Amino acid sequence: MRPWEQERREPDATTFIPRDRGVPPGVRWPAADPDMLRPYDEFATRMLPRILDAPRPSEPIGDRLPAVGLEPERKPKAEPGGAKAPSLVKASGRMAIATLTSRITGFAWKVMLAWVAGISVVYDSFTVANTLPLIINELLLGGVLTSVVVPLLVRSQDDEDGGEAYTQRLLTMAVTVLLVGTVVSTMCAPLLTGLLMSDSGNANQEMATAFAYLLLPGLLFYGLFAVLSAILNAKQIFGPAQWAPVVNNLVIFVTIGLYALVPGDPTLNPNYMSQPKILVLGLGVLTAMVAQALFLFPALRRSGFRFRWRWGIDERLKEFGGLAAWILGYVVVSQVGMVINTRVLSGGDEGGITTYSNAWLLFQLPYGVIGVSLLTAVMPRMSRAAADGDTRRLVGDLSYASRLTTLTLLPISAVMAVAGTSIGIALFSFGEVEFAKAERLGQTLAISAFGLLPYALVMLQMRVFYAMKDSRTPTLIMVVMTAVKIPLLYLAAATLDPVNVVLGVMMVNSLVFVVGAVLGQVWLWVQLGNLRSRRVIGVILFTVVASGLGVLAAWLVGLLVPDAVGPVPQAWIRLVLQGTVGIAVSFGVLIALRVDELAPLTKRVTGLLRRA
Repeated sequence: MRPWEQERREPDATTFIPRDRGVPPGVRWPAADPDMLRPYDEFATRMLPRILDAPRPSEPIGDRLPAVGLEPERKPKAEPGGAKAPSLVKASGRMAIATLTSRITGFAWKVMLAWVAGISVVYDSFTVANTLPLIINELLLGGVLTSVVVPLLVRSQDDEDGGEAYTQRLLTMAVTVLLVGTVVSTMCAPLLTGLLMSDSGNANQEMATAFAYLLLPGLLFYGLFAVLSAILNAKQIFGPAQWAPVVNNLVIFVTIGLYALVPGDPTLNPNYMSQPKILVLGLGVLTAMVAQALFLFPALRRSGFRFRWRWGIDERLKEFGGLAAWILGYVVVSQVGMVINTRVLSGGDEGGITTYSNAWLLFQLPYGVIGVSLLTAVMPRMSRAAADGDTRRLVGDLSYASRLTTLTLLPISAVMAVAGTSIGIALFSFGEVEFAKAERLGQTLAISAFGLLPYALVMLQMRVFYAMKDSRTPTLIMVVMTAVKIPLLYLAAATLDPVNVVLGVMMVNSLVFVVGAVLGQVWLWVQLGNLRSRRVIGVILFTVVASGLGVLAAWLVGLLVPDAVGPVPQAWIRLVLQGTVGIAVSFGVLIALRVDELAPLTKRVTGLLRRA
């Protein structure tokens, strides 16, 4: 009979007595002296049930693991109001559906605009102008700053009013800053576009400025959306913030349709671009920004929050200001890198900014569906663990999130490297887009694929620092990353042909993420100690093997597609075959290797298949 199948019984008089009690090894107390055995009996009574209840060798360890980030004997901490903290896998899984829809529709309207306007100066000018509200939003409040807001909002929920007064003060301050920033930046539109665009390239600053005047007012609504999303996330309400971008994208679909129908000269020469088309595209995208922010108001009201202007700064807002000072430094440094990035691209071949922008969106699509959903779900948990001073639970969440991120993103990035060129041709070789530029876009995606996992890990590491109310370390890491990035960007511009500059820029960005991921991991190890890295490294090694086999299978199946079918149909066939076979082989190998972290996913898929 195996040990785990034996009946549980109380320890008898033959219980072994350890050396540290002064008893020689091997000596056993006689049964006639039970009182002296009591301390050891009590110890054995507590421990034997745990030992006998251990998983059998044939039982997947993942089936018996506790909730993510929690120690075996700990129960999940109830959220304010008595609600139980949702499972990380379930929460991120629900958000992944919304995020997938958002990312697909967001990318689809950019492809649609490329079909209508081409990968050209027109699209480049619009992209620069559309980027400006995002850059300034990052400088004022932005997505990175909301990573600091969430921990403070979570802590404020312990107040007698559930944090409502604190949230009102925070929102009052945010709206005020955004209003001032919107007015000033719109007035400075020509200066801002000139900062982003090089005079030596094919970019058109006048057209970009025209778009900027129409799009910069959207800064207020971008920032408002970011802050409201943080408030909802702190309340464990994730859905509305994930679906709001879908509303944004649907409005832009309508806008592009109107852009195509508006009479005017559709020439790619920006000097003859008709004014009605600029107005339709600019005002339509601005309307989409407004709709995205307004979509959150009903959910915020249902949560019980009521906004009113509340002026004044309390101690926690002063704390917020201290954290925000370092965050502002982080954003300034990162945006310096982005400005240099855009200037280098604008000095290259025509359409380089558009090529980079769309390749970057494709690069981020897997992360947006998986990584963002995971981070959004894990951030309140890590914030609560940090607030409780529970380092073990914080490290547990970090370790588990790192392993899930690796398992899901590494196989995708490997297949992306093989099928990248086919993706560019299949999606963009239509309408006004030249075949060579669509192919170049796919090559740009393929050459950057190795940076997907490091990018996701950097974002996760930053959230851990913010959960610990440490905004200084991410800023210092960003300084190092930018110091590595800028010289490499200028080196790429100086040594590569203009048509290949975009390839060099994308590769530089991926290399910088590798540097940031390694540096962040070392820094966290210094601060937190044991990060359970051995288990993470083990998962990485298993996933590398599985991804390598998936890449090999994808490459072999791509060779079977004949050239006679034509370049675009060939790209579509290769994309479908390589994507399906590569992902299936990769995850099939991981399942065969019985990687524990995949157990919840495989159980859910198996259950769905059985019900079907």
